[in-house]
Amino acid sequence: MTTFDTVRLVAAREIRVKLRDKAFLWSTGIFLLIAIAGTVLPGIFAGGPQSVAVVAGPTATALTDAGLDVRTVADDAAAERLVRDGDVDAAVVAGPRVLAMDDEPDDVVEALSQQPAVQLLDPNAVDPVLAFLIPYAFGFVFFATSLTFGLQIAQSVTEEKQTRVVEILIATIPVRVLLAGKVIGGTVLAFGQLALITLVGMVGARLADAPDNVLSLLAPAIGWFIPFFVLGFVMLAALWAAAGALGNRQEDLAGASMPIQIAVMLPFIAVIVLQDNQTAMTIMSYLPVSAPTAMPARLFADDAAAWEPVLSLGILALTAVAMVFVGARIYEGSLLRTNGRTKMATAWRDREAARLVG
Repeated sequence: MTTFDTVRLVAAREIRVKLRDKAFLWSTGIFLLIAIAGTVLPGIFAGGPQSVAVVAGPTATALTDAGLDVRTVADDAAAERLVRDGDVDAAVVAGPRVLAMDDEPDDVVEALSQQPAVQLLDPNAVDPVLAFLIPYAFGFVFFATSLTFGLQIAQSVTEEKQTRVVEILIATIPVRVLLAGKVIGGTVLAFGQLALITLVGMVGARLADAPDNVLSLLAPAIGWFIPFFVLGFVMLAALWAAAGALGNRQEDLAGASMPIQIAVMLPFIAVIVLQDNQTAMTIMSYLPVSAPTAMPARLFADDAAAWEPVLSLGILALTAVAMVFVGARIYEGSLLRTNGRTKMATAWRDREAARLVG
């Protein structure tokens, strides 16, 4: 077989094994439930009558009769101020005009006998809850998927080494071809899960009648998140495989993979904690370990120029290539060592000599 055929065979084997794994199926189901909950539940909890400010009079009576939460004010300026402060959803002022921040208040418009003009005071504003949830969702998906699939890759490598199956595989398959198949198989599974979560999330947002400005910001952010996710996962996948090769038993995996776990966890925490710090988010959107989360979050917040994701993705791509090389070298230098846990420096230095150790 050609190298391509061998890589495809190894990748297909990895995919088949995971598709029969109940833990993988359950985790996918949980991620889908989270995606549905994140898009549908905000609309459910936001249900109830819309609040509206209006000067006392016939209009206030009509709005009350329509079941809306009416707050009477002294004048139109006071009504507008309540809208800007977020104390009410809308205001009805002279004209009549309906004032709202970022989304047309349909219930208020329908309750008025005369068709009013609608004025959005800040049409590009995003609900504060969504402004927090979207970056959190990007961070959680990348963190959880990278950790879940990365650990599965590492466990697979350690298991093959512990049972000495790897010695049979290496007798017929070059080491780097075996590594490539594992990385590609894991990437395909992770991307498939991501695509399914994205589809469910977008459908849920549509069914929940999310504001148009949210969807217009969310679509390009997700569009950029996908290539960032794939390159970020590939960057880490080879390192996960290398971590799995360093140990001889599953018990060794926790220590060998700790640096990678920290590299995945810290950016997730940093993006959540510092998402309101524009300077910190800008810096993190160019760091390869945090760019897959930080840059899509900035795109959703409309804080990034058009050229920035291109530059950030280029930096991530170059880093991914370098990390694949590093992971492959450590993987080769430790895969056939069965005399205890291999130190990373030893695997790096003695890559060729390690082929003779077993």
